[in-house]
Amino acid sequence: MPAGPIFDLLISRSIRGFSAVSAIPSSLRRWHLILLFFGMTLISFATWMTLNEEIANTSHLEITEAPNEIEKIEKTTLNEIDSSVAEKPDPWRTFKVRDGDNLSIIFAKAGFSDRDLYEVVKTSADGKKLSKLYPNHTLSFLSDVNGDLIGVKHRRSLLESTNYWRAGDSFKSKEIILTPQKKITWTSARIESSLFLAGQSAGLTHNSIMELANIFGGVIDFFLDPRKGDTIHLVYEQLFLNEEKIDDGDIIAAAFYNRGKEYTAFKYTNSAGDVGYYNAKGVSMRKAFLLAPLDFTRISSNFNPRRLHPIYKTTRPHRGTDYAAPRGTPVFASGDGRVIESSYTKANGKYIVIRHGEQYVTKYLHLNRRKVRRGQKVKQSQVIGTVGSTGAATGPHLHYEFLMNGVHRNPRTIHKKLPKAKSLPRQEIQDFQRGIFSAKRQLLTLKEELLLIAKNETGTVAH
Repeated sequence: MPAGPIFDLLISRSIRGFSAVSAIPSSLRRWHLILLFFGMTLISFATWMTLNEEIANTSHLEITEAPNEIEKIEKTTLNEIDSSVAEKPDPWRTFKVRDGDNLSIIFAKAGFSDRDLYEVVKTSADGKKLSKLYPNHTLSFLSDVNGDLIGVKHRRSLLESTNYWRAGDSFKSKEIILTPQKKITWTSARIESSLFLAGQSAGLTHNSIMELANIFGGVIDFFLDPRKGDTIHLVYEQLFLNEEKIDDGDIIAAAFYNRGKEYTAFKYTNSAGDVGYYNAKGVSMRKAFLLAPLDFTRISSNFNPRRLHPIYKTTRPHRGTDYAAPRGTPVFASGDGRVIESSYTKANGKYIVIRHGEQYVTKYLHLNRRKVRRGQKVKQSQVIGTVGSTGAATGPHLHYEFLMNGVHRNPRTIHKKLPKAKSLPRQEIQDFQRGIFSAKRQLLTLKEELLLIAKNETGTVAH
């Protein structure tokens, strides 16, 4: 059969049921139907392509989004792990050493036996250092899953510590010494009520204030001499560890203006390698005796040979000076010497007597605690006891006596009769003056600045 009739037959069958087809002339119906067929074919093809593209796009989105979701899950999981690690408690258990503590007590607190203590002390190279415990030291302990001791840390300060760790049947040890960074700074203060409060207002630590008192302790009695309006100027070190201040360091230079009189001190290392403080002329600030042998607060009774005793209510010579101070205040040896008595009597309470060479003796009465024994050598400013009220005392105070050739002397004035302080050798004076030049200029600048401040604030001139 020819192609034309066959095609007409196929078309007619494909549109059977459409009554309008029979009304179309046969000459036009053929070509219209051919065009309609191709049009429907093109539409079907386009629809098929669109569906395939959407399917392909959908598959692509699923592939690219899946890793993002996995990454989110991983991050969340890691964060949870990090959080749990951060919250994990420190495996080391730390104990602060207090008065009365010893190694056995602290090991027991940590849950370890004297056998553990013995192993650490006896088998490690630095074991003996562990037994030298002082208040405010810390001991930290580390144990394994079975509770057995495997590590100890002995921290003596921010800069010094010793680590111990188990190695088989013994312990190894390592000494750790950190070196702080030193920075030079300076400050000034005006005394309104006490040197201590003035120092605090200037940002000084307690140790720096006490060092200042020790430097000038041979020429100034900080109980009696300071007056309102006196000024202090310091050039000193500050110590830093990891960019954080941990303490004050040594005083480089200091000036104290007391009732119009100037006292200066400069740190200097002499030709023998000894470090000391000297005034601007090279005379040592270290005198044979301190004027006041304790951490100062206030004074209650001056030297008075005809004083009515507060307890016995009789006229008894008061051969010394009473320094009222809180119980526990450190008491210093006023000079180098040897302890010849460390005992107790009903009148004196706990007391200490120190001989200084052949001529001089000092006595310290009514102590709360004695920290030296008979026959022991002591250095000037060494703590020998603490203030108390033992014996015939109405309240906590130190009774201090000074004897020269067996005769009681007023400890506040006897220093004028004592041997003169040593000076630097003449050949060293030039080096000394060069060494203190910059510190001397800085003290002068501080003085001028404080004078200017006082003038602007009150219209008066400070010392």
